[in-house]
Amino acid sequence: MQLFRPPFEVLVSLVSSRVEYPEDFHTFSEEDRRDFRYARYAVSDVLLDATDVLGGDSTLKILFMKLIQACGSGAEQNQNWQPLEAALFCIQAIAKSVSIEEKEILPQVMPLLPRFPHQEQLLQTVCSTIGAFSKWIDAAPAELPILPPLVDILNKGMSTSEDTAAAASVAFKYICEDCRGKFSGSLDGLFQIYHVAISGVGGYKVSSEDSLHLVEALSVVITTLPQDHARRALELICMPIINSLQEIIQQGESALQQVPARHLTVHIDRLSTIFSNVKLPEVVAEAVNRYWPTLKIIFDHRAWDTRTMESLCRSCKFAVRTCGRSMGITIGAMLLEIQTLYQQHNQSCFLYLSSEVIKIFGSDPSCASYLTCLIQTLFNHTIQLLRTIQDFTARPDIADDCFLLASRCIRYCPDLFVPTEIFPRLVDCAMAGVTIQHREACKSILCFLSDTFDLAKSPEGEKYRDLINTIVLQRGATLARIMIASLTGALPSGRLEEVSYVLLSLSRAFGGNML
Repeated sequence: MQLFRPPFEVLVSLVSSRVEYPEDFHTFSEEDRRDFRYARYAVSDVLLDATDVLGGDSTLKILFMKLIQACGSGAEQNQNWQPLEAALFCIQAIAKSVSIEEKEILPQVMPLLPRFPHQEQLLQTVCSTIGAFSKWIDAAPAELPILPPLVDILNKGMSTSEDTAAAASVAFKYICEDCRGKFSGSLDGLFQIYHVAISGVGGYKVSSEDSLHLVEALSVVITTLPQDHARRALELICMPIINSLQEIIQQGESALQQVPARHLTVHIDRLSTIFSNVKLPEVVAEAVNRYWPTLKIIFDHRAWDTRTMESLCRSCKFAVRTCGRSMGITIGAMLLEIQTLYQQHNQSCFLYLSSEVIKIFGSDPSCASYLTCLIQTLFNHTIQLLRTIQDFTARPDIADDCFLLASRCIRYCPDLFVPTEIFPRLVDCAMAGVTIQHREACKSILCFLSDTFDLAKSPEGEKYRDLINTIVLQRGATLARIMIASLTGALPSGRLEEVSYVLLSLSRAFGGNML
């Protein structure tokens, strides 16, 4: 390997010139800009390959010399920013290969960043560099007070352009994830950044999508707080979101029905990010319970709107996943809501949310009553929707989520599902739709069938064995013919493995009895 070091050192020292922004970049067409961007990605890959030979820290030393040369060429006075940006781009490209214990170069690089001019492309790369080295920043010695000036740079990035705001938002997320302990005493400043970003006033150019990075950043910091402080912080981060939703609701039922979905989902998606990243079950459960009346109104008046329902169910899914059994009475209200609305509006996301509920609560005896009602209601209605292969083809999302839910029931609450009259009807439903061409729906159906056969063979399923035997043997010949047809052309060759496993499970459990 030593034989290759000299040429790789030369390669690293030369390659930064390949990523410099041309003087006439502003005249480039969109296609030329895309080609230039891809060329920079390719150089990043070359540099990462070089670190395999030279090591990350040694490669960093070479690139640092290029940075110092650029600093001496008038770049800091914004006279010639391109070489500076190119050198910094190369440094951030190898961040993952640089040790977090590096003590020679990075302590010199980080203090330089606040001195660089705020030219747009350079500022974007500076922000990306801060995010790329977030783990090193967290591990940096306490005597290096580098974090506050770097946060100031990110602030500037969020107010310069959409591109710099995007880079700054991502960097802010990484910084908060990896340096969360260092932010616990700086919540006021973080909340100020957050409120300015999501309010759309104050000069930030953060898009709705990029604002989710800031929401996530603040959420992971909240997780580090003591519960009482976290409870208050969670309320502060949620209130602007809930207030925005309530403003729409207060305009009246007609306005709520007519408002574009994106005006709702932009806020609901932020709640999803909070519920999934604040890892404090009791604190989040209290918030979900407090805000449930607002969410219920949106459920009631927008249940016809697939986009809003998917966003809302995703938010509820993360709430269920984070809170678990801390949700208390709210989970019952949520399930009553979705099983009622599913029968009216046929939204597949209600099935998906129910799958998450079954996964978390299925084994809890105290939940058996309302889970049984949920299962019966959802499957009864779905079977009415999916009678023929044409029905499956027309509603692949419902088919997919229905049989995902059925598999979850087999795994987490078979007592509430297998002994019921709905189970054999669902097996018939699966047989009717197993040749659907939609990949995910087909896989969910095949998974349900194999889970059924495996349960009959498992020690845990011994008490259901006679029941499953009766159900399957009555349909054995037909089921075997459908599976063989699936192997011989009824389904694409890409499903061969799943179909073969169903046949194998069938033969293991029932052997020649099914024929």
